[in-house]
Formats: sequence, C-alpha cells, structure tokens
Amino acid sequence: MARAPKPKDATPQSAALEEVTAKVPLSVVAYRKIREAIRTGHYAPGDRILEDELSRQLEMSRTPVREALHRLESEGLLVYEARQGIVVARLDYQMIMELYSMRDVLEGTAAAMAARHASDAEIANLEHLLLMEERFADDAAAMAEHNRRFHEAIYRSAHNRYLLKTLNALQDPLSLLSKTTFLLPGRRTAAHPEHQAIVEAIRARDPERAERVARTHIRAAQQARLQIMAEEAAWGADTPGGS
Repeated sequence: MARAPKPKDATPQSAALEEVTAKVPLSVVAYRKIREAIRTGHYAPGDRILEDELSRQLEMSRTPVREALHRLESEGLLVYEARQGIVVARLDYQMIMELYSMRDVLEGTAAAMAARHASDAEIANLEHLLLMEERFADDAAAMAEHNRRFHEAIYRSAHNRYLLKTLNALQDPLSLLSKTTFLLPGRRTAAHPEHQAIVEAIRARDPERAERVARTHIRAAQQARLQIMAEEAAWGADTPGGS
C-alpha cells in the first residue's frame, strides 16, 4: 500500500539552479537528489516513487528523472512491483544478514589498516568525533548520522581506495534498513565504549586489536538489528531511518 504523502517542505529541493554552474547533467542532479532522499529516510522502503511528482519537485522534465530512476533501479535502491510501480527496495532477512556479514569483514579490515596507516591528524579527528558523541545521547537520528561520519573517518584512515569504494557501496543497502538501532534502549550508550575501543587500538597502532574490536562492534550492531526486526515483526512497525 502506498504511504501517505509527505509534507511539501520535506520533499527533495529544487536542483536545477543549484548545480547548473557546474554543468552537471540533470539526470545526475536528479539521481543525487533522489538517492539522498532515500538515504536520509524521506523515502522509506516500500514507498512509491512517482516520476511526474518528482519532476515537479525537482523542477525539471521527466526525461532526466526517468534516467535517474533507471540508474537507481539498476543499483538496487528501487524495484518494480506489480500494481505499485517503482518503489524503494526492501531488504529481506537473508539480505540483512549478508550485509552485516560483509560489514564484519570489511570494517574489521578497515580498522586494522587504519591502525597501520592513519596519520596523527586522522587519529585526532577520530578522537574528536568520539568526544562529540555525548551531544547526541538523546537523539537517535542525530546519533545515527554521527555514527556514519565516525565510520567513514575510519574508512578514509585506512588509506586504501579499493576498500573505501567497497565500504561506500554498502551505504546504499544500509539506508534501506527500517529504523535506526539507536532507538533501542541502551544502544547509544553501549556503542560509545565500542567506538572508544576501536580508536584506542588505532591510536596504539595495534592492527590485530583494532580488527577484533571493530568486528565485535559490528556484531553488537547486528544483534541490535535482529532485535529491531523481531519487534517490527511483532508490531508491524515501519518507521524509516536506520543505521
């Protein structure tokens, strides 16, 4: 069933004037805007995506919007469903387990490589991000966004472009998870010492410990995700967000 229309002030912003000076093709502008709307939870899994509505919101013709939708469909963020049309993709149980399995391996590797290659400035940045977490103790959505920045800082500190590209590719399916695990009681406070252990291992230049604690962190996040999924199954919840 289609979700209720969102308020107009929550829709993707007009993009034509924003990037015209950079001469970015309108199809790319539309792609970026729609992808960001999905990533931030404006469009949740199962939401219908209407081409003509997007054309009005983005103030561009339907052709570039159609091209953007085709690209997002090819990347798995959108799917075609009978009687619904184009909708934001949903991840099933097996897909979610596979996603966390990949995160376990890749994020552990990233932490280990960061312990070997991170500059002093990058380690200082990780410590700064760690200190900032206290600001988001009472805001699950803000904590989820800050958590994303923290992990991306580790990815960059690994100094491996291929690993970075692979980890970034996981961000799209992560955006399709309903709810953030930081909505669970205690998850925000539990994540902080896990992050702290990762930063301490990177600062100590201990790759083995960095990988071990990073993988422990991802497995804790997976357990929290399983709890969210169990609650959704029990209550039929469908709240966008997710981390």
